[in-house]
Order: sequence, then structure tokens, then C-alpha cells
Amino acid sequence: MKVKKLLVAALVLMAANTYGQNYIGQDYSASPNVITTAVPFVSISPDARGGSMGDCGVSSEADMYSMHYNPAKYVYLKDKLSFGLGYSPWLRNLVSDMNLAYLAGAYKINERSAVAGSLRYFSCGEIDFRDVNNNELGKYSPNEWAIDATYSRMLGDYLAGAVSGRFIYSHLTQGQTEYSKPGISVAADVGVYYKRPVEWFSSMDADFAWGVSITNIGSKVSYNGSSERKDFVPTTLRLGPSLKLDLDEYNSLAFMVDFSKLLVPTPPVIARDSITGQPLLNDDGSYKIEGGMDNNVSVVEGMIQSFYDAPGYGYNIYGERVNYGKAYEELCEINIGVGAEYWYNNVFAVRAGYFNETALKGNRKYVTLGAALKYNAFGLDVSYLVPVNTVAGSNPLENTLRFNLNFCFGK
Repeated sequence: MKVKKLLVAALVLMAANTYGQNYIGQDYSASPNVITTAVPFVSISPDARGGSMGDCGVSSEADMYSMHYNPAKYVYLKDKLSFGLGYSPWLRNLVSDMNLAYLAGAYKINERSAVAGSLRYFSCGEIDFRDVNNNELGKYSPNEWAIDATYSRMLGDYLAGAVSGRFIYSHLTQGQTEYSKPGISVAADVGVYYKRPVEWFSSMDADFAWGVSITNIGSKVSYNGSSERKDFVPTTLRLGPSLKLDLDEYNSLAFMVDFSKLLVPTPPVIARDSITGQPLLNDDGSYKIEGGMDNNVSVVEGMIQSFYDAPGYGYNIYGERVNYGKAYEELCEINIGVGAEYWYNNVFAVRAGYFNETALKGNRKYVTLGAALKYNAFGLDVSYLVPVNTVAGSNPLENTLRFNLNFCFGK
């Protein structure tokens, strides 16, 4: 019994400390080798609940927003019908009209199956378009949206699985040139979720769960109609455990850890002229690769390649090579989120979490806080994000409130 308690405690502490600080003796003066994708809006946590728990959700208790994290959880919903609306201001410290809106709904067919769908809409606000001579071309409102649906089913007494389909539409240029086109992609998600009661504690009931999902397995996106070079969508692998403790009749406490990784090829190091610093080209016009692997590959090949293609070194502002090792760079591509959720009488909840991304891959580090209120069929979630980076404005959600309105019917 004591061993199991120690394992549970270590589960949370391990994730809070792993990659929390740079390794002693490492030189991080090299430029970050950040993985970029098209349509990054589909990778933004759309709900205030997950957003208040360090963006964790692959193994947390099911809700109507499970589509983003792990659609297999839907079959574990306690309500027959549930839907919700989320709103997240974006870059609110700079502009007032950028936001992410999210509409989600789920229907539990029976005890062993459920269906769900969601609509995600990202508005870039009103933007003044100008030509190369700074002449006004008009005001436009670029936007992106995605619509998806899923089917979740029990595969055993404690194991559930799900398959989802998604259509993604990105219209950022608003047709300003004859070469600019909307970006379109069709993607799929797969997920599994395991949950069962455990007798690890003599004084309280507990549920242990784990989940694995791969989201946005989809076609590449082009904004000019060309088939020569397209951008990957943010295919993401998530996995992690959670533990819920029923402290007594009125109080419950849950802990969860999420590990996430983009299944997208790492950008290689491009060879450059030693005198001019300009990129070197191959005979076919492509960039000459000095380190790493070519990232202009198919979707499936890119997913596999993403586990071993890191170059393992970079160059600082002085042109000096900085080595940190391929294995270490691959580990740096794993983001970690830790979350906790406390409920009183299934009416009021407080939440907290922490998300960590290494400096080599973007350096997003932030603490999240949140609360929830539930009354009969109605629920309200709020969350607040506090970056721990030293650079102000390092997160688009910095010091902003996010909201969710939830409605559940027919337990």
C-alpha cells in the first residue's frame, strides 16, 4: 500500500520537475529549432477546463470538450446529452478583436457507445491589407475554422476507443493575389481510454485512468495551390495517466499528467556559405542539408521520422556550432503538462496546472488557474494563464480570462 502511494506522488512530482530547468553545463546560445506547422489554431486548447489544468485532458474525466484531447472518453459521459460553448480571447494585450470560439456537443447512445461533434472558429479580427507601395487594399477579416465528428465505443469492461474525422479550412489571405488560395485539409483522430476503480487506499475510493490519442492525422496544406511544397498540419501524440480520489461523500481530488509531441519532422540545419552566410542549394534548387533529415516528406513518413530526425546541434549568433545531442533534442520535443482538480459536492471546483516546453523548442512555460460552478443542467468554467517566462507577452493568452458555458441533460 505504501509503495502504491509513493508511486502516485512520484507521478505528479516527476512531471513537475522533468525539463523544468535547463541541464547544468548546457550551452543554449544556439537558435531554437522550433517545429512549425500550418493551421496551428487546431492545436490550441479550446476549453477553460483543460486550459486551467496545464492543457491536460488525455486521461481526465470525460466532458463535452473531450474531442480536442481524446475522443475515446465520450462513452464515459454521465449525461445523455451535453453541449458547451467556449470563448478564448487571443493576443488581448495587443488587439481587441482576435478570438477562438468553440462549440461542442455529445450524445450518449447507450452505455457502450456515444457520438460527438464540434466546431472551432478562429477569428484574426479586422486587418488593413496594403500593397508593396503601402496603398490601402481594403479591410478584411481573415479566419480559420474546423468541423469534426467522432464515434466512441467501449472495447471491453474498462477500455474505450474512438475514431474522428475533421475538415479544416484556413482563409488568411482573403484572395489578395491570384496565387493565394484557402488552405484546406482533411484529418482524422484515433484514441483509446482506460478507466477502472482501484483499491489502493483503504480510507477512500479511487479511479485510475490512462489515455493515448493521435490527433490531426491529415493532408498537408498549401496556400497557393502548389503541390510542390506543402506544410504539415499539427499531428499530435498525447498520452498520460490520471488518478481521482473520492476523499469523502462531498470532496474529490484528481491529478493528471499529459505528455505531448508533434508528429511532424524537425527542421534540418541548412548548409550556408562560410563567407556570405547565404543558404547553399542543390542542383535541383532545393536547400542543401548539413544536419538532420529532409522534412519535405509524406505525412506518414513524417510521423515516423519525427522520432529520430533531430539534427542535435545548431549555431549561435556568432556562427559557432553548439552541440547538444540528437537524443536530447528529441526529448526536448516532448511537452509536459501537470494538472489538478478539486470538486466540492459536484457543485464547485478549483483547478490548477503547469505546462512546460523546453527553450530549444519554443520555451512556452506557464501556470494555469481556474474554477467551475455547476447548478442542475448549467455549468460555467473559467481559466486564467500566467506565463513564467521572463519575456513579457510571450503567450497569446497571457493574463486573460477564458470562459465555457456548459449544458447537460438526462443523467
